[in-house]
Amino acid sequence: MFDFSDNDAFTSIVGHSPALESVIRTAQIAAATDVHILIEGETGTGKELMAQALQQSSRRADKPFVIINCAALPAELVESLMFGHEKGAFTGANERKDGYVQKASGGTLFLDEIGELPLSLQSKLLRFVENGECQRLGSHEHEVVDVRIIAATNKNLMKLMETGQFRQDLFYRLSVVSLHLPSLKERRNDIAELAKHFLQQAAEKHHSQCCSFSQEALTQLKKYHWPGNIRELKNVCQHVSALLPGELIEKENLPLAILEYQPENNSGYTLPEHGIDMESLEVDLIKQALSYTGGNKSRAARLLGLSRDAFLYRLKKHNL
Repeated sequence: MFDFSDNDAFTSIVGHSPALESVIRTAQIAAATDVHILIEGETGTGKELMAQALQQSSRRADKPFVIINCAALPAELVESLMFGHEKGAFTGANERKDGYVQKASGGTLFLDEIGELPLSLQSKLLRFVENGECQRLGSHEHEVVDVRIIAATNKNLMKLMETGQFRQDLFYRLSVVSLHLPSLKERRNDIAELAKHFLQQAAEKHHSQCCSFSQEALTQLKKYHWPGNIRELKNVCQHVSALLPGELIEKENLPLAILEYQPENNSGYTLPEHGIDMESLEVDLIKQALSYTGGNKSRAARLLGLSRDAFLYRLKKHNL
């Protein structure tokens, strides 16, 4: 298990699955540098939380952390909002104003949903990323601002580059270090820990007793495909906490979409996140079958769904 104790900022990211720990290791190293970082991952995987942990672990921890949702920037004001403007630069510009870049001076600028940034602004952002220079709307002078950029996206920027919707040069400038956050279905072993965390949060927020999930309910949560990822799990925990404070949440209390979900794999077996050693698994199953049957090879073969000859071949293969 990876030890987060040496970097308290990352303890806000709940979970210890191998898929997550690998990202955390890279993030901790990158946080100590001053390079720009690109965080990729599906919606609801915790990209903003990761960005906050990176900033809090950097030398800029006590400096501004400015968050921009690129998808929500109004097209007609996007340049002004980003880089500021001079008085009289446009109708209604009654005074000189700083943009997000100036507000983040000395700190970190978090560009969420960077894939939604208009092409017209991408070229100006590229110049800023390259040398820290920007130009206020309505000004003929350049100013240099010291800002670290952390960008995030739930889109495939490679595909956007192929269709001309995202600048290749900007992509490589922003992704000096790339972090890919795993989806919740890639870290199912974290679901119980995350659920407990969110139930405790909900109880504290609503000043109520903390509820808990039964083992059967947790098993169903682990089977679900979680299209909304961690955000969806948090919403489920808030839902049951509000309706059943202090209760043991049974499987039938889960939202209908989760309760009725049937995974495509109907075998009853789930591949662990870390994978398996097929040879070791086969040896272990053979030994279990022989143990159950008291060494009777014919019965052991039947337990494993094998012919006697196939079973004997595997015994010889593994020197059993």
